[in-house]
Amino acid sequence: MRLDGITVGFGVTGSHCTYEEVFPVVEQLKSLGAAIVPVFSYSLQTVSTRFGEAGEWAAKIEQVAGVSAIRSIPEAEPLGPQKKLDVFLIAPCTGSTLSRFAAANTDSPVLMAAKSTLRNDRPVVLAISTNDGLGLNMLNIAKLMNTKNIFFVPYGQDAPHVKMNSLVAAMDLVPETISAALKKTQLQPVLIERWQRPRAE
Repeated sequence: MRLDGITVGFGVTGSHCTYEEVFPVVEQLKSLGAAIVPVFSYSLQTVSTRFGEAGEWAAKIEQVAGVSAIRSIPEAEPLGPQKKLDVFLIAPCTGSTLSRFAAANTDSPVLMAAKSTLRNDRPVVLAISTNDGLGLNMLNIAKLMNTKNIFFVPYGQDAPHVKMNSLVAAMDLVPETISAALKKTQLQPVLIERWQRPRAE
């Protein structure tokens, strides 16, 4: 599978504990020939956690992508009229992002980029990482799964014995999901047993 000639918008939201798992996806998409346009949430840009200092992961992603990221809503808005993206990926996609997207809010660079992509009848791919996927956000997941041009990276419970409502996407399936989404098809199965699934090297 190759993605030559495909421009992938790569939205990164504030699931800081998932960045280490998401970063290899940037490298993988690049190796498959995709052009990457990073779009960063305010959380990624400004919040320091035990998983990294503010801006640290942003700099790494920009280095691999080879271009400067979109960091504000005004910078993201022209993606619609310019039809710059073939597909827009949000990885990780937090529960907060899910709920706002399902409510049609565009209060962040990532959500504005997603809206701009849908405007052009092009696919948006969500790689969720949320502690309440089987809780309050279950309704939002269902709503988005039944929305035209929105596709999900297969996901499952990542730690059901301690976080029974938590759902996380299998990040190694992002390229396959994108390839299917470009054909307006949802990669199957969507629901997987994730917590015992070995990670791809």
